[in-house]
Amino acid sequence: MTVQAIAKFLADNLFGQPALLIGLVAMIGLIAQRKSFSETVQGTIKAIAGFLIINIGAGVLVEALNHFTPIVQAAFGVEQPPAQGMGLDQFMAQYSDDATLIMTFGFLLNVLLARFTPARNIYLTGHLMFWIALTLIAVMVEVNPSISQMQLVVMGSIIAGLYWTLQPLYVQRYMTRITGTPDLAYGHTSSSNAFLAGLVGQLVGNPERSTENLKLPRHLSFFRDVTVSTSVVVAVVAALAAVAAGRGAVQEQAGSMHYIVYAALEGLRFGAGTAVLLMGVRMILAEIVPAFRGIAEKLVPGARPALDCPIVFDFAPTAVLIGFLSAFAAFTVLMFLFGALGWAVIIPPMIPLFFPGGAAGVFGNATGGLRGAVLGGAITGIMLAVGQPIAASMLSHTASELAVLADPDWFILIVVFKTLFGWIWGS
Repeated sequence: MTVQAIAKFLADNLFGQPALLIGLVAMIGLIAQRKSFSETVQGTIKAIAGFLIINIGAGVLVEALNHFTPIVQAAFGVEQPPAQGMGLDQFMAQYSDDATLIMTFGFLLNVLLARFTPARNIYLTGHLMFWIALTLIAVMVEVNPSISQMQLVVMGSIIAGLYWTLQPLYVQRYMTRITGTPDLAYGHTSSSNAFLAGLVGQLVGNPERSTENLKLPRHLSFFRDVTVSTSVVVAVVAALAAVAAGRGAVQEQAGSMHYIVYAALEGLRFGAGTAVLLMGVRMILAEIVPAFRGIAEKLVPGARPALDCPIVFDFAPTAVLIGFLSAFAAFTVLMFLFGALGWAVIIPPMIPLFFPGGAAGVFGNATGGLRGAVLGGAITGIMLAVGQPIAASMLSHTASELAVLADPDWFILIVVFKTLFGWIWGS
């Protein structure tokens, strides 16, 4: 097999399958600790199962958010601008093989850097490896349309490997405060808003006034259960959005159901997805951290696994909901403001608003309690609102849709490296 074929095989069957990557890491760690065959099999399978349960919960959440998105767009009277450039589907078809090469070589660079530098983070959020690689390719092609595959892969792998190594490092102090251990890192493209949430939270709030210790009247005590509170709040928001959108905008999705009942049910489905996701988080935390100690002790001294953003959700689940709602509110305000001033048409990206927004709520809560959680979510909404039109304009010849899918770190990478490559290639 050629190097390219091997890299594609690894990207498709390992890095592109995060559950298997997590399982492999757990197995290596357990073997390094000389665990028994039975313990190794059990720990490996439970780590894989935990990640798959997270995926199932996240899948329910994403499906509910995808159903919710057109309702919100209709309620606010906004439509997604037409795609510019090649369009995402065509762009992915042309460059996905290059993205898999960047994933493979970038991950190998990440492991080498973790082994031989003080940045001991091994990035295990496989699906984001692909999107970062694809975004870097889009930036390079925008600046230099005639760029060779060799240049794409070499430069993309170096940047991606450095990002995956350094990104968890600068948010680690807040991650340690959240989790209570230095052995777990945050590997997600929402690190910038999470860092700002932690920073602002410690300036303006009080961690002792945690979202998880809110005093509620007895008749509202059911809100202490995160599954119930998430289900109720999102169901109410969805139902109100459906009312604002009107029957005509929602009934086709609802089918034979009443359109308001349909919207409320999607909110309840969202709460159920949250419960499943949190169960997976608990399982994977119970398995991956002890298993990873073998790698940290024997193979890559001091190494930490950098995991997807839901890994922090179970530490402050109420802050997740508050961060999401605050992010949504901040984005909505700016959406109307930008439209009124004629600056830009932006679309609420419900998935980035929930996952990065919820994570920012947890980071803000860790340093600033309730006030930090609210501000953390608001920071996320502002970054998504401001970043979306900027990134779309910068990717106008490749795949402007990436701007709507983007997490906050994507915007920073797009702006920084499009500017840098412009200097390098003189455009």
